[in-house]
Amino acid sequence: MEFRQLTDRVFYSMFDKAADRPVLGYVNGQKYSLMIDAGNSQKHVELFYEALCREGLKKPGITAVTHWHWDHTFGMNAVEGITISHKKTNAKLAEMAKWEWTDAEMKKRLEAKVEIEFADTSIRTEYPQLSEIRVVTSDLSFVESIEIDMGDVVAELYHVESPHSEDCICILVPQERVIFIGDAVGVDYYNNCCLDKDKLRSLITSMEGFDFDICVMGHAEPMSKQNILNIMHSLMDRQENE
Repeated sequence: MEFRQLTDRVFYSMFDKAADRPVLGYVNGQKYSLMIDAGNSQKHVELFYEALCREGLKKPGITAVTHWHWDHTFGMNAVEGITISHKKTNAKLAEMAKWEWTDAEMKKRLEAKVEIEFADTSIRTEYPQLSEIRVVTSDLSFVESIEIDMGDVVAELYHVESPHSEDCICILVPQERVIFIGDAVGVDYYNNCCLDKDKLRSLITSMEGFDFDICVMGHAEPMSKQNILNIMHSLMDRQENE
């Protein structure tokens, strides 16, 4: 796993396209540390913890997930400490926790369009033994926002309207001027890859209002505030011209 330091207190692991492993974030606090997204499997979490150990960093006492999609949440059963998500994330995870993870049941969900082909393929890549999948809900959930005080640094979690999913949250670390947005700037894969321009416009407004220098996304390199806003405005222009 490639592990990078972004600021004095903020680190992240690189995304891995092979099995759709997203970026995992880490905020190093004096009293507590925060992991951002729980990864897509126990193995993903273990690799992240090993990277922390190599850097002399403590395991996170708190893990916050940005939205319900499998690649950001299926490792939640393996993380240590308290887990946090949006209320809508927990509702979806509670539903998925009842699913059977067998070849036959996964094929049924594909046929019923409950699941999408890309996720199905990636899950099978990450889990040669489907029986190892265990979906759990988070320990805590919130609706609008919540603040985590880690001793010498604070993380602010905000629910934002996003074209990607209804439960998306952003994690702002004001002192480090870094924001983690998961996959918030993305199409809705579960709705014919739709990019809702009203939701995108709302997200742009939210992002413009956040005070940050660096934006960390789930499946891309970090970029400046101006660059991510440029991308979002370009997407909006494209939608309005279609």
